Amino acid sequence: MEHIKKGTKAFRKTNIAFFAAGFNTFAILYSTQPLMPEFTKDFGVSPTMASLSLSVTTISLAVSMLFFGVLSEVWGRKPVMMASLLAASAMSVLTACSPSFETLLLLRMIQGIALGGLPSIAMAYLGEEMDGGSLGVAMGLYISGNSLGAVFGRILTGMMTDFFSWHVALGTISFISFLACLIFWLSLPPSRHFHPRSPEPRKLLLSFGHHLRDRGMLCLYGIGFLILGSNVALFNYLGYVLTAPPYHLSQTLVGWIFIIYLVGTVSSVWMAKLADTYGRQKILIVALGLTLIGVLITLESNLWVKMLGLPILVFGFFGSHSIASAWVGRRALQDKAQASSLYLFFYYAGSSVAGTAGGVFWSEYGWAGVVGLITGFLLLALLLAVSLAKAAKPVAVAMHHER
Repeated sequence: MEHIKKGTKAFRKTNIAFFAAGFNTFAILYSTQPLMPEFTKDFGVSPTMASLSLSVTTISLAVSMLFFGVLSEVWGRKPVMMASLLAASAMSVLTACSPSFETLLLLRMIQGIALGGLPSIAMAYLGEEMDGGSLGVAMGLYISGNSLGAVFGRILTGMMTDFFSWHVALGTISFISFLACLIFWLSLPPSRHFHPRSPEPRKLLLSFGHHLRDRGMLCLYGIGFLILGSNVALFNYLGYVLTAPPYHLSQTLVGWIFIIYLVGTVSSVWMAKLADTYGRQKILIVALGLTLIGVLITLESNLWVKMLGLPILVFGFFGSHSIASAWVGRRALQDKAQASSLYLFFYYAGSSVAGTAGGVFWSEYGWAGVVGLITGFLLLALLLAVSLAKAAKPVAVAMHHER
């Protein structure tokens, strides 16, 4: 059977399906981030505790992603992705009705497990079904759905909370989620090049172990952990700064700040091209440096200057992520899917750890404490980026011997 090619009806339907699914996944995932000050008010919890509304979701997502790929090898790509999206949407309805913060956290944790089924399988489906010349466009549209969902989810919940309540905000997200599920189910063509296989847990564990013994991979996994951790820590507590004196910004305005994430759609492509031209390590260091500069600018008390730092750090963050994640795929000589799964595991684990740890620094030292934590993370990431030069040599030798 032929693979799906650009210009065909199947290509358009596949792109619509994955755009909707990616949009849905990341709208749900980040929908609680602007609501943390509201959780502090409504439930009487500390900012550190409020941050768990995102952290428990990202850590459960990180863990579940390691295993959903194996399930899809047995049960099929589309059925597992569909079940994942439906379960996450159902959890959205229940989350909106949470009577207590403990209930909210439990539902968000289950939601994170469910969400892991889409990102861990989407790339496998596209790789199997798409024609080689059409894969890049399809992957780009899927990733754009991810980024737009992350932006829209934050903006929508901020606005709906301002006008109504956080319950209504999350309820609105759940309505959009079910609509996205319907679009996905009706649009996505069934797999034609998928062949069921028996699960091989031993082989999976061996492939994970192989990558975790590679010093270069560990550096890249560490960078993923540190950059998303830094980003989430900053945006988790920025809302507390901006809604308090002397700024007194509304939840709507705080939500709209996330529109700057669209800068990332430009920087991720542009810096990836620069990395191909001038070298991955050099441009990765530049991207991490830009992220650090942007973070330090937010120490300024003047609101306009503080806001100027945000697009700079977002530009650097997305550039760093695009280079590091692509480097993982290029460095892996075998079991590339497992190598990428591990990168995403560390990436989202960093979000959980730093996102909550930032609350401790916020409570003890204020905004300067949060910036101090992020600065430490980014300096460590720069150190790992520099050390990649030494870690790259054994892989080059291995490739030489293979030839």
